[in-house]
Amino acid sequence: MRLKITNGLVFDGTGKDGVQADVLIENDTICAVTSHTEIPADNILDAKGHIVCPGFIDVHTHSDAYILLEPDAPSKIYQGVTTEIVGNCGASCAPLYGASRMPSDWTVHQYPAKWQTVAEYRELLQQVNPGLNIVFLVGHNTLRAGVMGYEPRRATKQEVLRMAKRLEQAIDEGASGLSTGLIYNPGRFAASEEVEHLVKVVAERNGIYTSHMRSESTKLLEAIDETLDFGKTSGARILISHLKAYGQANWHLLEPALERIHKARQSGIEVFADRYPYTASCTDLDIIFPAWAAAGGPDVMLERLRTPSDKQRLIHELKQKDEAYWTYITIGSTVHPDNKPYAGTPLMEVAKELRLHPAEAALQIAEKDELRTAAFFHGMHPDNMQRVLAQSYVMIGSDASLRAPTGPLSHDWPHPRAYGTFPRFLRMALDGQTVPLPDAIRKMTSLPADTFRLQKRGKIAKGYIADIVIFDPETIRDQSAFDRPHALATGIEHVIVNGTITLRNGQHTHQRKGQFLQGKPSP
Repeated sequence: MRLKITNGLVFDGTGKDGVQADVLIENDTICAVTSHTEIPADNILDAKGHIVCPGFIDVHTHSDAYILLEPDAPSKIYQGVTTEIVGNCGASCAPLYGASRMPSDWTVHQYPAKWQTVAEYRELLQQVNPGLNIVFLVGHNTLRAGVMGYEPRRATKQEVLRMAKRLEQAIDEGASGLSTGLIYNPGRFAASEEVEHLVKVVAERNGIYTSHMRSESTKLLEAIDETLDFGKTSGARILISHLKAYGQANWHLLEPALERIHKARQSGIEVFADRYPYTASCTDLDIIFPAWAAAGGPDVMLERLRTPSDKQRLIHELKQKDEAYWTYITIGSTVHPDNKPYAGTPLMEVAKELRLHPAEAALQIAEKDELRTAAFFHGMHPDNMQRVLAQSYVMIGSDASLRAPTGPLSHDWPHPRAYGTFPRFLRMALDGQTVPLPDAIRKMTSLPADTFRLQKRGKIAKGYIADIVIFDPETIRDQSAFDRPHALATGIEHVIVNGTITLRNGQHTHQRKGQFLQGKPSP
């Protein structure tokens, strides 16, 4: 089967300006990019007035489990995403051993089958026939919990070796690297030596190491130093997840942070970063807990909330935070019926309604939801966001699981980035608010493809796999908002995944040809 895209302005993904050209696709491969062709085709897409570019690669997502539930992946396909990197922030859906458990928002759903290893997950993924490509990272927290549970202590030498063995197996079964979430349980209790050993395993197998670092606020610089040291000692490629300086008191730390990364890159360390085009983050509300209260995992944390002495100690400590801290927080997804009205509401408003201190209100909501409450944290400066997005080595990552306007993934209250990250970044580029459009496209296509060693992807060129997006530069926009999160983006007209038209004229075709991909070094 031959498909021809004609009359479009083609950006090849390398950062070059667009050119008027036709793109010819034979099965799943681009066979020609030419300005003049009379070659017949079985299928023709007229891209007049539109931009044609490689499919977008979302380098930071949490869709591991959700792709099994909603393989059409509408929230991502309607953004032009054709590949997702899953398993970030230390949490992956495999390998599941011992006490290891998936995040609570994943476990509330029923899946088509059970799995334990990366190989079993990969087989199940192929059976559901995903609508986009999946690249899998192994979560350090998942590994650690599988070996030693959620104990708040350093790992023994033997425990580290067991983690390394399971990491080796996971990479042999198709994983592309390791991610850490060193602000979360149980990774926050890991010594640098533990992580360093695992990063060396990744380097030996030509994988990548991505990190939600130990701090993105007061200890940002120390966290960056630790992360860069892992790259220096191991030789692995390093990716700093959602690079930011969180909290007004820490905004000034961004420049020295960027300087550290710049010097590391000059010295030969392969370090990259990702970022989403929003000034609010999203994670579990219980991230506000101090280390002692978070130790031991969710069950132990919940028991502390229900123990009066522990709860009073926690309230006392949280009340020491200044009022500005609480103004940054908005409630996201909730579980308990009593909490449903608060989704999308600033915590200060909730506290006022409940006639409680915001710390007490947060704990009340978290306890009722059994620690399954999500929250948005509005603590970043827009100028800093622009500085990060402008860096040549920064890619775009939504930091979001896929969602859908209907079905099992339509009932929560996600961050708008779940539906809007890539159109929002494109709109910023088209409106002159960030990098020029050719570079914006590079950051979403060839840069991540090269960084994750995805062969023959990320460019529109002869011999490359046909992952392609066609969008209208006039109508491309994110529609999702904090008070209306489940809204599909507009302007993405056609999406082609592995040569198959998945979105046509803005309508999902339900033709799914996504694959499980593993990053490989160039031949």
